[in-house]
Order: sequence, then structure tokens, then C-alpha cells
Amino acid sequence: MDQSNKFTRRDFLKSSALVTAAVTTKAYAANPPTVTAQSQRLISGWEHYRGSLSGPWDVWRGPLAKDSSRWIKVELPHCFNARDAVDPDENYYRGQGWYRTSLKASNPLPVRVGRTLLHFEGAGQKTRVYLGSEQIAEHSGGYDEWTVEITDAVARMQGNPDYKDGIPLSIVCDNSRDLEMIPSDFSDFNLYGGLYRYVNLVYQPTAFLERVHITPVLNQDGSAEVSVQAWEYRPVDDAGISLSLRVFDPAGAMVHSSESEMPIRGIKFSIPKPKLWSPSDPALYRCEVTCHSPYADVVTNERFGLRQFEFVTHGPFKLNGERVLIRGTQRHEDHAGIGAAMTEDLIRKEMQMIKDAGANFIRLAHYQQSRIVLELCDELGIMVWEEIPWCRSGIGNDVWQQQAHRMLQNMIGQHYNHPAVILWGLGNEDDWPGEFPSEDHQAIRAFLSQLNDEAHKLDPTRLTSIRRCEFAKDIPDVYSPSIWAGWYRGRYTEYKSSTEEEMQKVNHFLHMEWGGDSHARRHSEDPDKVISQIATGKGTDERGLDFLRAGGIARASRDGDWSETYICNLFDWHLKEQETMPLLSGSAQWIFKDFSTPERPENPVPKVNQKGVLERDFTPKESYYVFQSYWADNPMIHIYGHSWPIRWGDAGEQKLVKVYSNCDTVELFVNGKSQGVNKRNSQDFPAAGLRWMVQLAPENHVRAVGRKNGRTVEDEIRFQYQTQKWSKPARLRLGELGRKEDAVTIEVRLLDGNGVLCLDARNQVRFAIAGDGTLIDNLGTGTGSRVLELYNGRAMITLKRNGGKSQVSVSSKAVPSAFLEIA
Repeated sequence: MDQSNKFTRRDFLKSSALVTAAVTTKAYAANPPTVTAQSQRLISGWEHYRGSLSGPWDVWRGPLAKDSSRWIKVELPHCFNARDAVDPDENYYRGQGWYRTSLKASNPLPVRVGRTLLHFEGAGQKTRVYLGSEQIAEHSGGYDEWTVEITDAVARMQGNPDYKDGIPLSIVCDNSRDLEMIPSDFSDFNLYGGLYRYVNLVYQPTAFLERVHITPVLNQDGSAEVSVQAWEYRPVDDAGISLSLRVFDPAGAMVHSSESEMPIRGIKFSIPKPKLWSPSDPALYRCEVTCHSPYADVVTNERFGLRQFEFVTHGPFKLNGERVLIRGTQRHEDHAGIGAAMTEDLIRKEMQMIKDAGANFIRLAHYQQSRIVLELCDELGIMVWEEIPWCRSGIGNDVWQQQAHRMLQNMIGQHYNHPAVILWGLGNEDDWPGEFPSEDHQAIRAFLSQLNDEAHKLDPTRLTSIRRCEFAKDIPDVYSPSIWAGWYRGRYTEYKSSTEEEMQKVNHFLHMEWGGDSHARRHSEDPDKVISQIATGKGTDERGLDFLRAGGIARASRDGDWSETYICNLFDWHLKEQETMPLLSGSAQWIFKDFSTPERPENPVPKVNQKGVLERDFTPKESYYVFQSYWADNPMIHIYGHSWPIRWGDAGEQKLVKVYSNCDTVELFVNGKSQGVNKRNSQDFPAAGLRWMVQLAPENHVRAVGRKNGRTVEDEIRFQYQTQKWSKPARLRLGELGRKEDAVTIEVRLLDGNGVLCLDARNQVRFAIAGDGTLIDNLGTGTGSRVLELYNGRAMITLKRNGGKSQVSVSSKAVPSAFLEIA
């Protein structure tokens, strides 16, 4: 195991450096030092084998043990479905995945004083842990945290001469299909396998605080009452344990200090003039708790925030006494090329992009997510709905139910102190006909009631919620129906009436999931053509198999063009309407980033839910800037069409140019000539009045200049305008777009018999390669899939030359294949 990994601060394991020299137990008892837990991320030095093995003997001594071709070197976090989750030709792997490393555990604390632990931040979906040939622990559930005690096992093995280079640590993760686990296999996302969150080696003093919960309550006079409750771990024969508490405000000033004997059921204190946490000012307090024992004084740090929220009955949401419109999005832990194994840097980048879009809320779908996400929500000021993975299923057996209860307990217990969390989600779409023999409404209601009561008992300060379970909508505190105006049912112009109707059916309404799919780089000159085919007055809720791209009634999801142009109009309409609904608590668009799913193999990028405003690799779609234009505070401007290189129409025809901006005024220039200054008015659809009808030339340079609060921002794009008409697609043409080091990007274009680009072509194409090179595919993006639909008659992919020559081909039905040699 690589010992160069850095020590990092973590939650109840939060740490700075510990004592470095081992001393005797007697010395500790005589003069106990002050320490914190020491936590080391185990990132490097791992090998992985994807497949079934009988146990640790196969890992270390069996025929496969020394076969380096079967064991690949990996770093954690690692997901063994990193690429096959979006493979267009094969189902993603469901089974065992083994990890092995040599663990060099060297606890600086004596055995009597110290413990050695392995802390898992999440692993999918069932996990067993072995030291040598001994099974140490197992865990069921892919998303909650858990800790394994290895103190005694390490002590037994450290004297073994066979382990002089480290103790053999092997871990098997298993995401095999299991009817008696949540989430259901009917869920619209992959049940990933692997050590896809961080694993930490922890040195913990014997007597320490296992968990600290901080419960702040705001009083009517503006003061705050704070209660601190602690659960300690200690040896049975130890006594004389006490606590000291210090609390620091966001500026670092101490606002409270006290001492208490253990066990405690709550230290209470007041803060006369608290600094409140909010999305605009996410103020965080720090609670430092020291556990005094005969052997060590153990310091634990927890952050918390002071805020008060309310869902007004049939009305808006209030935070700290003032109405706040919830402006949200949603998130899966999923990324191009790595699956669920997102590093801290990637998570931080994603959360910052969410904040930069202007969002103040996120639903973490559909499972407990990384502690890093919650910490960033606290810091950035993003309110949270977090839910357990009871998704699209009925009620299982006792094992199934126990897991659901345990995951609820762990989610609330582990994320209790985060001020960002306002809602504990109890499930999603549990009116869906599931994998169990019948959809028993009464059984679902009874189980949901159990979860609801348990959540309130575990945390009386927050509310419960569920999305789309109509026959049980009266049970949780907050309910979200299914409203997909303009996508799965109805027209987007029906959004406001549908929402206002649903708001009156429950006491506390919050709209989760709206929007639609868009194929990145596909644009349309007539995006709303589909609207004329769609009936109105028939409802806007998703039903049955509406998510499929065939069958059923006319709807945009089936009959639309899946263009970025249409989805921008849909988002634009929803956002402008939300500004005119004073009783609306808020909503969350589905979803921030495209993600993998086995349920959608027929999509333009196969097996990808393309409802994100980003692609899976963080590439923004045009729709990202629609949200910024309504929600962001900093001046921004974006001309629609950065990924639209060729527009089309008749010569001399007036064409629409849209600018998404939050500026008060915008001036547009086309080929150097001003088209005038327009004022922003959010109710002037589309683009809040920042639109112009202009005449285009064959080559165009468009520039927009916006002004807000004395600041000026600019944007520009260049594109061609094609007036030549095309006929039936006849041939494919491959060409090289550019090179960067060993990577070559190529583009296919679909032409008619006269060589004219077919700009409305949506044919599916397949790339292949022979020779030395490899395609950079299975990324689940518009430029990283070997099978995908064209966007405006073209598609791109990148290959690695590997220093040699290759022949690249592209094929499509009813059109001859094309070839290109790359050297």
C-alpha cells in the first residue's frame, strides 16, 4: 500500500495529525495527551479483479493470484462498471468485483489506548472484508457509511513473518441482482459495483465520541437554543470519562464553553444573536467536543448552522421568516468514464457549477450520497432533499424491510448536523408496478407510515417527503406529484395550471422532476413543431410507459426532435411562469447532469438519461445558461448556439437569434452591424425579450453586449448559414477535425446525392476501428459513444493512435459505410 496518501479531515473521524510516538499505557493514564482521530485515505496500491472468486485463498494463493493480466492496478475510488454501464452492445456487469492490497497498519497508540479501523464512505452493493483468510465484516447497502474494527486482527497478524510486507487486505463488492435489496432493479439508474467512495484507515483512541448530534432551534425573540448530544465508545471497564464543549461562531469567536460528565443526553446553551445560515449567506458554526478519559483527551469537531424553515399550508416556502423560492436541480453520483467513482475534486467542481447556475436547492437522487456533497452544500448554501433508495418497488420480505429501516437510520444519523438538509426523502415512484407479485397499496402505505414515524423520531426538526406515490401522498409532510408538462404529457404552456391545481391537493407541495431530454449539439429551426400534435387538457403527469420512445399518445418525448432548442424553450417557459406564482414553494429540474441507465437503450446516446443541462463529462448544454439567466446573481450573457456550427433556411429569410442573459439590457451585433438594444423582461417569452430577427450571411459573426449594475459582459459566436436544400441521405463522409498529442478527433457527416449536408438528419451511426488505435468510447456523451444518433447530420468521436496506424469506419442503415485511415 502506498503510504504517501495524505491525511485529511473527515466527519466523526475528522482529524489533524495525531501523536507520532507510541508511548506506554501507564504514561497515557498519568498524563493523557490531547488527540484527534487520524484518518488516511487508502487511494493507491490496489489491484482489482472483476469476476467471482471463492474467497481470499483465490485472491492470494489460487491460480489467478499471480496472473497479472487478470488483476489490474487501480486507485480508489473505483467503480467496476465505469464504462460498461453505457456500452451500447452489452448489458452492464452484475456480480463480484475483488480488490486487494497489502495493508501497512502502524497505530501510534498502544493497543490498550488505540483502535485501528477501516472506514467505508460507501461501497456497492454488498461488501465483505477479509484480513488474510479471516472475514472481518460484511455490509449490505451501497450508499451509507460503515466502519470495520480491525484492531485485534491486525495485532494477531503483525507478528506473522509471512506478513512482513503488509497484511493482506481483500474486499469483495457484489452488485448481483437481489430481489430483497433496495434499490429495485426497475430503478432508472445503474446499481453500480465497487469501492466507488473513499476507504479510510483510521487510528482512533479507545475512548472516543462515536457520534455528536447538534440540534439548534430559533426562538421568536431571535435567539437560538442549541442542544448537543453525544454517543461515546469506551471499554466496559473504563470510567471517569467527561466532556468539555467549545462553540465558535462563523467569525471564529467562542460563544460557549462548558463541561459535562458522561453519559450525556444533551448539553444545552443559548446564542443571543445568532448568525443565520441561508443560501445567500451560508454561515457555519463549529462545535469542538473533547472527550476526557484516563488515556487520551479526544477532540471531535462538527459544523452546524442556525436556520428555520417552513412550508406554508397551500403556500410558499419560508426560510428564516422570509419567502424563498426553491430553485433546484437534482443529482446522481455518476460521471463519464468512471461511473460512481467521483473524486473529491470532481464532486467539488460539479457542486460549484450547480451554485454558479444560481440553484439554492438540490435533491440527492435516489440514495444517500457522499459526505463530500453534504459538506459542500453546507458551505455553498444549497438546501437538500436527501432520500433512501426505496425506488420503484413494492414491499419485500423482512430482510428487505430491515435494510430500508437501517439505511434511513444511517442516512439521518450520519448527515444529521448538516444545516443544508431540510427534507428526508422516504422514497420515489413507489406507485410503480415493481418486481414483487402485486402492488399492494395498503402494504406500501403501512410501510411508508413506519418510515415516516421513524424519521420524525430520529429527527424531529426536519420534514419528510416523497415523490410520486399518489395513493400515499397524505403520509409524508411534503409531497411532489408527477408534472412533466411539455415532455411526457401535455404542452409546456400547461405547466402553471397543472401546478396550481396540484398545489391544492396536499398541504405542503414541492415539485420534483420536470424538464425533458436533449441530445447535445442537436438544434432546430422549428423546435415547437411537435406542439401542434399534442392534445391539451389531458393532464401533464407521466404515466405507465410514457418514458419509452414508442407507443402511447403523442408527446414530445416520443414525437419531438430532442433538440437543445426545444428544451431551452421548455425550461424558459417554466422559469418565467415560476416567477408569477406567489404561492409556489419551488421546484427542482430533473436533472443537472446526464447519467447512465439500463432502462433507456434506445436514446440518442444509448443507455443515457439525457435530461441533464450538462453532459456526463461536465460539458454544458445550451440549457445551462437558461437557468443562469433567471437564477444567477453575477452578470452573465450567452448567445444561443455555441454548438450549432451550421444554421439553415432560405436566402434573405429573417432568422431568430436568442441571447440568454440576466443583464438589464443587451445589444446585438451581426457581422459588425448593431441590431439594436433590447431590455430584459422575464415575461417576454422566449429569452426574456432578448431576441432579434436578423438576416444572415453565408458566414456569420454574432456578438452580444450586456450591461448590469455598471458592469459589461460580452459573448460571441461564429457559424455558417446554409441555403442549399438537401434531399434524401445518400452517403457518409468521414474527416479529421484535429489532433492533440496522440488523440485524433474525427467527424462523420451525412450527405445527400449532391454532397449537401442533411442538416435535419437524426440517423443512428456506429463507429468502429481496426489497427493500432482505440476509440475513446463508452463515455455516455455526444462525443464519446461509438453508437449514437446524429446531431444535425453529423457526429464526432476521438481515438487514440497509440503511435500507429488505424482504419476507422462509420456505418448506418440504408447508407453505404465510410472509411478513414489515421496514421
